[in-house]
Amino acid sequence: MGDEQRYGEYVAVRRHGHVVELVLDRPKAMNAVSSEMARSIAAACAALGEDPDARVVVLTSTHERAFCVGADLKERNSFSDAELRRQRPTTRASYTGVLELPMPTVAAVHGFALGGGFELALSCDMIVADPTAVVGLPEVSVGVIPGGGGTQLLPRRVGAARAAELIFSARRVEAAEARELGLVDLLVAEGEARTEALALGARIAANSPVGLRAAKRALRLGHGLDLRAGLEVEDAAWRTVAFSGDRAEGVAAFNEKRKPQWPGE
Repeated sequence: MGDEQRYGEYVAVRRHGHVVELVLDRPKAMNAVSSEMARSIAAACAALGEDPDARVVVLTSTHERAFCVGADLKERNSFSDAELRRQRPTTRASYTGVLELPMPTVAAVHGFALGGGFELALSCDMIVADPTAVVGLPEVSVGVIPGGGGTQLLPRRVGAARAAELIFSARRVEAAEARELGLVDLLVAEGEARTEALALGARIAANSPVGLRAAKRALRLGHGLDLRAGLEVEDAAWRTVAFSGDRAEGVAAFNEKRKPQWPGE
């Protein structure tokens, strides 16, 4: 599986050339995100954000029946109010860690992706799912609200009213409907979510790393701006790539009818 690097007990990073797999690996708890696991996700994302060799990150799970079932409610149940308040920045850092990765990200979802588990997937640029996928934000059914970005990321994906219905009802959505509603992007054969997500990652990673990061920046920063402001964001991002080694190599490779060897700068 390429070389594996561990971040604490529950998170692994595996390298497949320029595609890096960020693996949720707490199978005994269906990847429920404890404080320790949250710290590990944040640490892995901080390291990947600094890694010029990582061109695409694919978020996967080792559990056979779940991507991630969200916050560790057993741990949460033992907390005093003061401990819960103290834990908040830790859990928040894990979701923003994934959200703020500078390179394209793909989530590979099979089985349950609920609450914080679905929010980790929503923090990625694209979600690949198989027919076993069940997604949802059930937080109001246990007396909280989505706190890993769900109230902000879901409406940006599916619109305000659809997000309201899903969050207020706390319902679980199975794969076919999830694809129809745009809660996931690609539906693949059963058991193939990880393989297909890594294959998509490899296709993306063949492109200019400088271009990919700038395109992601323009997409993310421009979202929600009016068109004129968005085009200024795009222009600023274009200027960061226009004078890069990647652009020079891309144009040369095109003219010489060969595969580019990206310098990545």
